[in-house]
Amino acid sequence: MNRTQPLVLGIESSCDETGVGIVRGTTLLTNTVSSSMDEHVRFGGVIPEIASRAHLDAFVPTLEQALSDAGVALDDVDAIAVTSGPGLAGALMVGVCAAKALAVATGKPLYAINHLVAHVGVGLLDGAGSGRHHGAGPQLPENLGALLVSGGHTEILRINSITDDVQLLGSTIDDAAGEAYDKVARILGLGYPGGPAIDKVARTGNPKSIRFPRGLSQPKYMGTAEEPGKHRYDWSFSGLKTAVARCVEQFEARGEEIPVADIAAAFQEAVVDIISSKAVLACREHGIKDVLLGGGVAANSRLRELTGQRCASAGIRLHVPPLDLCTDNGAMVAALGAQLVMAGVEPSGIRFAPDSSMPVSSVSLPA
Repeated sequence: MNRTQPLVLGIESSCDETGVGIVRGTTLLTNTVSSSMDEHVRFGGVIPEIASRAHLDAFVPTLEQALSDAGVALDDVDAIAVTSGPGLAGALMVGVCAAKALAVATGKPLYAINHLVAHVGVGLLDGAGSGRHHGAGPQLPENLGALLVSGGHTEILRINSITDDVQLLGSTIDDAAGEAYDKVARILGLGYPGGPAIDKVARTGNPKSIRFPRGLSQPKYMGTAEEPGKHRYDWSFSGLKTAVARCVEQFEARGEEIPVADIAAAFQEAVVDIISSKAVLACREHGIKDVLLGGGVAANSRLRELTGQRCASAGIRLHVPPLDLCTDNGAMVAALGAQLVMAGVEPSGIRFAPDSSMPVSSVSLPA
C-alpha cells in the first residue's frame, strides 16, 4: 500500500447526505454527494428511517459517479475509510455495511473513523484553508482548535494530533445550534431547513429589537479562568428556543402582527454571540492560535462574520474551508483516512460496529 500518497475512498452516511469522496494524499480528486434533504422537508426535520432508505438507494450510483469523476477504478484504491460515528444509527449502518462489503470484495484495508474529527481533517486538503508549511503540502497548524456547528453538533475541540489526540473542550448540553435554527424556523413559519431561511430573513430585521437569553453565560456556569465553572465552554440552546416561542405567543395574545424578521435577527444574534464568544474564550485560555470552522452552520453569514471579528481581535486565525467541504461529505472522511494511512495507523478491520455516540477522543476504531 502507498503510505506516502495513498489513494483513499471515503464514505459518509451519518445523517441525510450520502457522500463518497476520493483523495490522493492531500489532493482532492472528487467529492460526490447525494442528499435526501428534499424528502424530509414536509416533516420539518430528518426522519431516520427515510434517511437510511435514501442511503440504500443512493450509495451505488454515488460511488460509481465518484469513481468516474476521479478517473480511477476501485482496484486502484489503497484504502477505504467510513464514518462509524457519531450519527443516526440506521444511517451509519448503511454506510458501514457498504464499506465492509467493498473491503471484503476488494481486499482493501478499512478505517472506521470519527465524523467530527473528519470535519477537521478536511482542512488538510489542498486549498481548503489550512495553509502550507516548508513546501511539504498542507499541514494543520500547531495549537489548533476546531469549532464545529451543525444540525447535530456544536463543539469546540483542541487538536493536539489529528490522528490520535483530539480533546473536547466544550459542547452543547441539549439542542445543537442547527437544531435550534430548525425549531425556531418552524415556530416562525419559515420552513425547513431553518438555517438558510433564518439567515436570509434576519438580514432585514433588527437584531437588537429583542434581547433573547444566552444560555450558560451566568457567572455560576462560567466561573473564572483560575476556577472554571462546570459549563464554562458549553452551550445550551433549549431555553433560547423556548424564549422565542413565548415571544411569538405574546404577540399573538395581543393580536399584533409577529415581527418575523426582527425575531429571526434577534434569535440569530443570540446564537452566534454565545457561540463565538465562548469559542474564542476557550481558545484564548488554551493557547489556541488557529481555529477551523466546520459543519453545516458554518455557511451562516452572521456566524462567519462575528466569529471572524472576534478571532481577529483575539489574535486568532480563522480557517473556513469551502462551503461544500463544511457540510457532511465523503471527502472529509477520505482526507482523515489518508492521514491515518500516512501516519502508519493500523486499519480497523471489519469486526467493528457503528457507534451513534462515538466520542470525539476516538479518532478511529482499533482492529
